[in-house]
Amino acid sequence: MKTAEGFAKTLVIAEKPSVAQDIVRALTPVAGKFEKHDDHFENDTYVVTSAVGHLVEIAAPEEFDVKRGKWSFAHLPVLPPYFELKPIDKTKSRLSAVVRLVKRKDVARLINACDAGREGELIFRLIEQYAGGLKNGSYQALGKPVQRLWLQSMTPAAIRDGFEHLRTNEQMLGLADAARSRSEADWMVGINGTRAMTAFNSRDGGFFLTTVGRVQTPTLSIVVEREEKIRAHRSRDYWEIHASFLAEAGEYPGKWFDPAFKKPTGDDADAELRGDRVWSQREALAIAEAVRGKAASVKEESKPTTQASGLLYDLTSLQREANGRFGFSAKTTLQLAQSLYERHKALTYPRTDSRALPEDYLPTVKETFEMLAGSGMKHLAPHALTALNNGYIRPSKRVFDNSKVSDHFAIIPTLQAPHGLSDAEQKLYDLVVRRFLAVFFPSAEFMVTTRITSSVGHHFKTEGKVLVKPGWLAIYGKEAAAEQADKDDKSPGNLVPVQPGERVKAEAVDPKALKTRPPARYSEATLLGAMEGAGKTVEDDELRQAMQEKGLGTPATRSSIIEGLIAQEYILREGRELIPTAKAMQLMTLLRGLDVQELTKAELTGEWEYKLAQMEQGKLSRESFMADIAAMTERMVKKAKEYDRDTVPGDFATLSSPCPSCGGIVKENYRRYTCTGPDGQGEGCGFSFGKTPAGRTFEAAEVEQFLRERKIGPLSGFRSKAGWPFTAEMIIKFDEESKNYKLEFDFGDDKKGEESGELIDFSGQESLGACPKCGSAVFEHGKNYLCEKSVPTLAQATPSCDFKSGQIILQQPIEREQMIKLLATGKTDLLDKFVSMRTRRAFKAMLAWDAEAGKVNFEFAPSKFPPRKTSAAPKKASTTPIKTPATAKKAPAKKAATKTAAVKAPRKAAVKKEGSGAAGLKPSDALAAVIGTEAVARPQVIKKLWDYIKANNLQDAANKRAINADAKLLAVFGKPQVTMFELAGIVGKHLG
Repeated sequence: MKTAEGFAKTLVIAEKPSVAQDIVRALTPVAGKFEKHDDHFENDTYVVTSAVGHLVEIAAPEEFDVKRGKWSFAHLPVLPPYFELKPIDKTKSRLSAVVRLVKRKDVARLINACDAGREGELIFRLIEQYAGGLKNGSYQALGKPVQRLWLQSMTPAAIRDGFEHLRTNEQMLGLADAARSRSEADWMVGINGTRAMTAFNSRDGGFFLTTVGRVQTPTLSIVVEREEKIRAHRSRDYWEIHASFLAEAGEYPGKWFDPAFKKPTGDDADAELRGDRVWSQREALAIAEAVRGKAASVKEESKPTTQASGLLYDLTSLQREANGRFGFSAKTTLQLAQSLYERHKALTYPRTDSRALPEDYLPTVKETFEMLAGSGMKHLAPHALTALNNGYIRPSKRVFDNSKVSDHFAIIPTLQAPHGLSDAEQKLYDLVVRRFLAVFFPSAEFMVTTRITSSVGHHFKTEGKVLVKPGWLAIYGKEAAAEQADKDDKSPGNLVPVQPGERVKAEAVDPKALKTRPPARYSEATLLGAMEGAGKTVEDDELRQAMQEKGLGTPATRSSIIEGLIAQEYILREGRELIPTAKAMQLMTLLRGLDVQELTKAELTGEWEYKLAQMEQGKLSRESFMADIAAMTERMVKKAKEYDRDTVPGDFATLSSPCPSCGGIVKENYRRYTCTGPDGQGEGCGFSFGKTPAGRTFEAAEVEQFLRERKIGPLSGFRSKAGWPFTAEMIIKFDEESKNYKLEFDFGDDKKGEESGELIDFSGQESLGACPKCGSAVFEHGKNYLCEKSVPTLAQATPSCDFKSGQIILQQPIEREQMIKLLATGKTDLLDKFVSMRTRRAFKAMLAWDAEAGKVNFEFAPSKFPPRKTSAAPKKASTTPIKTPATAKKAPAKKAATKTAAVKAPRKAAVKKEGSGAAGLKPSDALAAVIGTEAVARPQVIKKLWDYIKANNLQDAANKRAINADAKLLAVFGKPQVTMFELAGIVGKHLG
């Protein structure tokens, strides 16, 4: 095929740069050598480039969208007739480069080589549509044919095979529609739901951001419902009766049970009833007394049983297993599996919901066993060899079943043995390989013995489970049999034999007092299972697989949903438990009160996922699905808009701590904690406070402590009206104007005492150590650690030192022990809760005394990774890389010429304009007193100023955007206070 400019080329778009490089390596032997350019690879046939994940996002057109400042019911719902595509800011340059290649006249065909799934399809389709351009509310087609590279494995052979079997555009239209519909549905439900709930919660003033989502909120509902059951649980006493029976061959244990017991059924059934529980101590003692010392008859039944290994892993089952065995989060497991797939080429595609293999995959499985048998993995190779020698690898519907394979098959090892795995990667790889081996091994064989011992009308059960043939359990080692027996609640090992007709004696019979327990909190493993079954916890693999079509989210998105709930502080991760916060409980109260069922029931949202799966298969139209989503959105907004009661009904707490004003009973309602008088029924004394001051929701235990101690903190998670995060203490203080108590933030304004000249008395305090500036004692004062000579004291009325360091720096509380360590050794431990003012991201650092700067500064831990080795270069060349401007491209002839050069000459940097940061700028004397005298780039000046401001606690307590000038900054600012937005302009006047 030819174009006007020469032979036509095919553009291949991968999802990530690393995948593009793998494709180039795989194609080079069959398509010829590629030449590397800044943003793509190219040869006579192919141009290969990549995105870096999503480059384009959907948004409502400007005329239909409503920005945050105008969120109200008057502007809802937002149901735009179409969605615009806009570049993601941080990857604009990458998008421009890809679009340029798409539009090249010599590019006649496109291949979508993004990850083989719904999200990969969306990434490519949005780029393609964006390149076509928007006209009259719709995106124009480029008119270039599209094919799909669908990879299950990243080995070179698999990539070449994928290019030989490219899918057509028509085959992918269902997946493309589902991908786009999912994205737009999440936007419509998330945006409208969040704005509607925020508008509802903000009706009385303020701005209370209340985020919801089409999948995240039903997932949260699962966790909240479990927590409510735990809180509602009332422990009940019960007794088990354990006996020890003496036979001729020795003793054996038994537990009393009622053979006539039947498990109750129905919605109101008591789930705590069991056949081996007695509910009164008197009855338990009576049974024990009746049986103790008596003779008993024995009936015994032994029967063989087998147990097959678990099915091959899909992503969710792998995440559950890795969480249970190693404590890996779902996100961590996905990252490790993706690395083993993409980087090491050791596993097949991980984002799969299938646990079977294609029926024609048997030869590949045999090859994989041969690779494992010949590998250096001594703990796995012998088992692979055993399977090959004994002919274990044969067709089985349990493993090879086309009806259970969609676009992807189960996660199994590839033909490539991995090298250089991290410890965590090795653990996950071993987990997958062991399951892969086990599924072909024979079932484990056990002999299960059930013994019933009867005495004076009472029956005791004893069970034993003995491993006869290990089968697949041999792959997992000696502990596997005992672990399996424990799972089945069977006693491992042989039972003491009893002869036919032998009478035994009840030697000891003891009632054991126990209490019923609430259900366990969700771990990530059990929550993933609940999401997969749309809220129903199903342990059986096959049954859960039958339900997973209506699950919450997809295997690829479930980990990010859980992480999102944690990031938004709806859920706390404590050890392996997931615990909903007060913020989560309040959201569920609101949604139930408004009767917004669409956002609370996992099963309903599972239906949407099921419909998306139908769309992928071409069984449901995109128009029909989006009409349902629009109708759901309108109903949701309508219910919130038309709710006319003062408060939302719910199960609210009565606090044990009394009202600080009148001693009355304080009760919770939807919005506030309010005094209800001494009897808890009246209007009380008027004392009340909101549950969410400055955007942070109180936990119940915090409120109890707050009322009891009249102060609490420091607490993090508050946000100012401008959206800035801050950390503060809170106090309950008597207000003369209202003649009642009220809440206040306490920022510990130390300046007041200093400016009044009031003398500070440190005599009752113990010093933390010596001041690094002058050697005097350092004490706590207000919200700072400071030198005793930095404030007026009886010994020295005029301060002579300025050492001071905040007790909270960038939202990180600095404990007393850490400041003692800094004063003694020069630095603190590595602290992990600092939050950057610029990026809003958490970071880890040590605080260290910087003698040269005369202040406490950050010191970062050295990188775990050694610096990259670079190619030989002249020794005198600058170590600072200088980027060549994008426009300065070399001509092809020059490129060819440089190939023969042994060493490239270092490029000369263009002379940068003053203030660009290339060369240091001289600070004025006033500025030098704050940041030092050496020449410095403008961005570094701002950073150093911020470090100084934070270290000296100079942000205004009432308005975090304002900075109060101390003596040094006053000379720089020229006034006692500036806003952070003025800093850049002020700095420019002090740089020459």
